Amino acid sequence: MQDQRAASTPRLNGNWTAFMKYDLVVIGAGPGGYVCALRAAQLGLKVAVVEKKKAGGTCLNVGCIPSKALLDSTEIFSEISPGNEHGIEANQASINWSTLQSRREKIVQQLTGGVEFLLKKAKIDYYPGFADVKSCHTVIVGRNNLATKNVVLATGSTPIEIPFLPFDGKQVISSTEALDQPDIPNSLIVVGGGYIGLEMASVYSRIGTEVTVIEMMDRIVPLMDIDISKQLQKSLKKQGIKFKTSTKVTGCKKIKNKIILNLEKGKKTSTQEASQVLVAVGRRPNAGGINLNALGVNMDNRGFVSVNQNLETSIAGIYAIGDLVPGPMLAHKASEEGVVVAERIAGKQTVFDYSLIPSVVYTHPEGASIGRTADELKEANVEFKTGMFPFSASGRAMAIGCTEGFVKVLADLKTDKVLGVHILGPKASELISEAAMVMGFCGTAEDIGVFIHAHPTLSEALKEAALEASGHGAIHT
Repeated sequence: MQDQRAASTPRLNGNWTAFMKYDLVVIGAGPGGYVCALRAAQLGLKVAVVEKKKAGGTCLNVGCIPSKALLDSTEIFSEISPGNEHGIEANQASINWSTLQSRREKIVQQLTGGVEFLLKKAKIDYYPGFADVKSCHTVIVGRNNLATKNVVLATGSTPIEIPFLPFDGKQVISSTEALDQPDIPNSLIVVGGGYIGLEMASVYSRIGTEVTVIEMMDRIVPLMDIDISKQLQKSLKKQGIKFKTSTKVTGCKKIKNKIILNLEKGKKTSTQEASQVLVAVGRRPNAGGINLNALGVNMDNRGFVSVNQNLETSIAGIYAIGDLVPGPMLAHKASEEGVVVAERIAGKQTVFDYSLIPSVVYTHPEGASIGRTADELKEANVEFKTGMFPFSASGRAMAIGCTEGFVKVLADLKTDKVLGVHILGPKASELISEAAMVMGFCGTAEDIGVFIHAHPTLSEALKEAALEASGHGAIHT
C-alpha cells in the first residue's frame, strides 16, 4: 500500500517528505472539488487535489451517476412488458441483476478514470490520502507537506443515520449499499420520500420488489411544487409503490430475515415489515475529519460550515463549497461553487444566483423545478399568474407513450417575469434547462412563448404553458 501511494505522489529531489508550493489545495475530488481545481488550473494557478477515497466523490461513485445507470436500465425493463402499446413482443424478458450491476460499475469506472485524466492533463498534482489541514497555508498528506496560499474544503456529505435504526449494510442500508446489493430483496421499506428515496424505490419496484415508502411530511418531495408532489405520488402508486405519508418511524425490531418498524401517524400506531429497510432521510456535511474546530472555522448548529458571499470561511484563505455549506446538496450546485471560488481566488468576480438552481427527481415521470413555487409566492405576497399545459396534449409525448404530467409556468402578474417553472413528465430533467436560461436572463413568459420550438418536441409543452401564463393563451388546449 505504501509503495502504491508513493508511486502516485509527486516527489521532490528523491525525498519522500515533499515540500510543494501551491496557489490552491483542494480537499476532496468530488464534483465541487475537481471542477474547482480544473477551473483554477485553466486560470493559470498551481493546484493540488487531495482525495482519501476515489476521484469523483459521492456523485460519480455512489450517487448521481450509478443511481441513474440503475434507473435507466430498470426503466427499459419495465417498458418491455406483455401487451405494451408499442407492439414489442418480449414475453420472456427477465432481469440479470449481476449484468445490471456490472454495467453500473463500468460506467462509474469510466467516469472516475476520466476525472483523473482531466486532472493529469491540467497538470494538477493529485495526492491520494487523508488531508491534515494545519492552517490556511499548510496541508499535510502522509509525508507530503503542501505549502499553499489558499485551501478549498470540498469533502461532501454522508447519509444521515437514525439512532435507533443504524446502518448495518444488510437489513438496514443507506443509499450507498442500495446501489450495490448482491441480491434483489423481496420487500423493501424506504424511510424518506425525497429524491434519493423515490429513485431507489423506483429501481427496486420495477424489478419485482414490494416497496413501501414512509414519509414523515404530508406529501412526497415536499420541497417541490405541490402539484408535482400529488401527481407524482399517483403515478408511482400506479407503478406498484405503496405510500404512508404523515407517518413517523418510532422504533424497529430485527427478526432473522426480516425487520419490523414501529410507525406512528397522529395518535394511531402500526407496524410495517420487510426484508430490508433503506434509510434515506437526508445527508449531513462530512466535516468531521478536517479538524475545523481546532482551525477556528465557524459552523452552524447543523454542522454546515459558515461562509461569506465569497464562500470564504471565518478563516481568511480557507474556502468551503458543496455539501459542506448551506443550500441544496446537489452536484451541479457544488460544481458551480467550485468555479466561483476558483475565479475569485484568481481575482475575477463572478455571480452565482442560488435562487436559480434546478432540482430533479429521476423517477418515471421525471420531476424538475426551478425558482419559486406557488405556495412560496403566496407566502411572500407576490402577485403572479399561472400557465399550465398537460403532456396529454403533446404529440411528442403521445408518440413516446408517456403523457402523464404537465408544465407549470409562474410569472409576475405585472412584469410577466418568469418566477418559477415546474415540470412533471418525460425528459423533465432536460426541459428545465431552457427555463433556467430564460430566468437567468430575467426573461418573461412571453419570451418563451414567442420563440419557435421544433415540432414535434416535448419542449413545445413549455412554450404552450408560457403562452398561457403570458396571457396569449395556449394553442393546443
